[in-house]
Amino acid sequence: MFRVILATQWKWTRAMLLVLTCSAFALPFLSIRHASRAFAEMNARDLLQNMDGFGVFYAMMAAFIGLLVAAMAWTSDHAGRHVYALSLPIERWKYVAMRFGAGALTLAPPAIALWLGGAIALMSTQIPAGLHTHPLALAIRFALGMLVAYAIFFAISSGTKRTAGIILAVIGMMIGLEVVGEMLNIGLSPFTTLLDILVHWSGALGVFNGRWMLIDV
Repeated sequence: MFRVILATQWKWTRAMLLVLTCSAFALPFLSIRHASRAFAEMNARDLLQNMDGFGVFYAMMAAFIGLLVAAMAWTSDHAGRHVYALSLPIERWKYVAMRFGAGALTLAPPAIALWLGGAIALMSTQIPAGLHTHPLALAIRFALGMLVAYAIFFAISSGTKRTAGIILAVIGMMIGLEVVGEMLNIGLSPFTTLLDILVHWSGALGVFNGRWMLIDV
C-alpha cells in the first residue's frame, strides 16, 4: 500500500520537484556569486556577512518546498472529496501516516541537490584562512526546515476548507489586534509574540532561526 501511495505521490509532484531540486542545487552557486567580491579580496569578515545575509534564501526555499509538497499531498483527496481514502480497507490514521511518509520522502531530492551543489560550488573556490565549509550541515538543516514546514502545512491541508479558513481568520484577528495596539500605543502584539515563541531556537520553527551558512568559522 505504501509503495502505491509513494508512486502516486511522486507522479503528482515530480515535475514540480524537478524545478525545485534544480533551484536548490543552484542556491550555493548563487551564494558564492553574491560574495564574489569578498572572495576576490579574501576578506573573511565581508565573506561571513555576505553568507549570513544570503542565508534567508535557504530558509525561504526550505519553507516554500515544504509548503508546496504538503499542498500537493492532499490535492487528489480534496478533489475526490476523500471518497477513495475512506473506501480503503485500512484505518484512517494509517492512511494519513503513509501519505505523510510518502510526501516526506519526496523531500529528499532537493536536500541532496543542495548538498551536491554546495560541494561542487566549493571545489573551485578558495576559502580565506580560518574559515571552513559546511555543505553537509547546511543540507541537513535544509532538510529539517523542509520537513518542519511540510509537517505544519500537511496538517493544515489535511483538514477541510473550513478548518483552513478558521486558522487564517485567527491569524488575521491576531494581526488586526496588533495593528490596533500600535495605533492606540497599548503594547498589544499577539502575532509578534507568537512568532517569537515559534521561531525561537527551542520553538517549533526554531530551525528557521539563526545562521544558514555554507562557509563559516
